[in-house]
Amino acid sequence: MRFFIELSYNGGAYHGWQNQPNAISVQEVLEKALSTILKTKIAVMGAGRTDAGVHAAQMFAHFDFEGNFESKDLVYKLNSLLPKDIAIRSVFKVKPETHARFEAKSRTYHYKISTSKNVFDYDFAYQVQLPLNVEAMNKACEILFQYKDFQCFSKVNTDVKTYNCDLKEAFWTKNNEQLIFTITADRFLRNMVRAIVGTMINVGLGKINPEDLHAIITSKSRSEAGFSVPAHGLYLVKIIYPESIKIEHKNL
Repeated sequence: MRFFIELSYNGGAYHGWQNQPNAISVQEVLEKALSTILKTKIAVMGAGRTDAGVHAAQMFAHFDFEGNFESKDLVYKLNSLLPKDIAIRSVFKVKPETHARFEAKSRTYHYKISTSKNVFDYDFAYQVQLPLNVEAMNKACEILFQYKDFQCFSKVNTDVKTYNCDLKEAFWTKNNEQLIFTITADRFLRNMVRAIVGTMINVGLGKINPEDLHAIITSKSRSEAGFSVPAHGLYLVKIIYPESIKIEHKNL
């Protein structure tokens, strides 16, 4: 039987989601906890591969298990065993062929910028104390929707077959002394959000104009786009799946 597990994590102590040969990952810690509680080796497949230091307010992963357990009981046991920076929100049964990565319809990220020095925010938002033109940054966001190929924002030497992404939303909002970038798409390239944000900051600082994004995107060259902002300001916040993947049940 296949199950989905919904979790959140502070990525500061981890070398990303995916298992690494010589570094600790969220996937590794979760697999060890599940294997301990369910008394059999459990492998999980995540909905995405967040990079080192990136956080997730909502992440999903699937795992297979032939046995019975109470969903609430498993959530409680996992949260008791896992470190304080990983939290389980729910576990639910899905159709056997459902894949956490490939069935996702959209993913939403936030990137947080502190516009003033904040001692409580420096681990969770990028500090930019120079004034940013948010109106110009939102004009640059509008230009993104005219394109599908975002190779210029992708890390080089990646193994993807296509650089096309279906962008659904991209905009900046101001919340007191914090700027938040929201972006939603069907998929994201490696480093894509952080490269877009770095480019947007250059727009906000007046180093480039919003219209310059046309040339940057059509160049398909990573060197033409802006710098990659630090990972600690990036959050995976929402993943949407079809309701049809779930199997109704009273107890697992």
